[in-house]
Amino acid sequence: MSKPDSDQKHVVAAAPDLSSSAVSGDRIELMQTFVRIVEAGSLSAAAAQMGMTQPTISRRLQALERSLGLRLLQRTTHAMRLTVDGERCYERARELLGSWAAFESDLRGAGDEPEGILRVVAPHAFGQERLVRPLADYLKRYPRMSVEWLLHDDRSIQDYIAAGIDCAIQVGEVTDPGLVAIRLSEVPRIVVAAPDVLNGAPPPGTARELAALPWLALRTFYRNEVSLKHLATGAVERVPITPRFSTDSLYALRSAALLGLGACVGSAWVLADDLASGQLIHLTPEWQAAALPVSLVYPYARFYPARLRCFIDIMRQAMPGVLAGAAVV
Repeated sequence: MSKPDSDQKHVVAAAPDLSSSAVSGDRIELMQTFVRIVEAGSLSAAAAQMGMTQPTISRRLQALERSLGLRLLQRTTHAMRLTVDGERCYERARELLGSWAAFESDLRGAGDEPEGILRVVAPHAFGQERLVRPLADYLKRYPRMSVEWLLHDDRSIQDYIAAGIDCAIQVGEVTDPGLVAIRLSEVPRIVVAAPDVLNGAPPPGTARELAALPWLALRTFYRNEVSLKHLATGAVERVPITPRFSTDSLYALRSAALLGLGACVGSAWVLADDLASGQLIHLTPEWQAAALPVSLVYPYARFYPARLRCFIDIMRQAMPGVLAGAAVV
């Protein structure tokens, strides 16, 4: 709906010259701030993601609204929503920022050194051990970069943009169609238990015999049943279990197994040292759970910044060594 003539005259008179120093920050920065506010869901969340104060974010939003002569957001104490003009501005701003980033990249060339902050989500076990070395290589190679290394096992961060996440390392199948998934490797999984679990009895000879043991569950991947495949024949056996202990942490699962609470299916690389020392026994070695894919995922976009492209390259090169020697047969 068009504004009355008197309102339009008032807006024109109130709008400052876009080249004036009265506008806090250049227009690209103002649009970047506006887009981040919308995608973060609030001014305070945008401020946290951008490392600024909320008053600074608010001033930038007001400066953009003044420069355009439009109200972009309607805010109350409990909610924030885009106006009709704000919706149009958001879509056009995203397009413009993507084009501007691509323009800068083309001018600077592919060899441009990344700078800024990379926000990455990784599983606890991988994130604390196997991925730290390639992460260190990334930071040493690109000294103008810093990384926020966020560890989560439940893969619950669905809205990467709103959370300010650049990418994530995920173990397991990637089912979100809104994410690009680059397969990096696979994690072999095996059945193990502490010797005490057997109570002096011989180890189970078949997959079906495993059901008689007390069990632990890694609820991220299995809860009441484990599916095992025979390495030689390809036969699949589904083993029903009643877990005494369930967790979403691979480390907690390993600790419970070492204490003799039950058998479990776990990642071979985590359990290899315990098997070598005899603290755990590899049960039915001819039967294994399906290997889990390891993927680097990130949202689809028209342009990917140098900080992300360089991180992807390093992870692709490093992953074969990260899981070297993980298979235990």
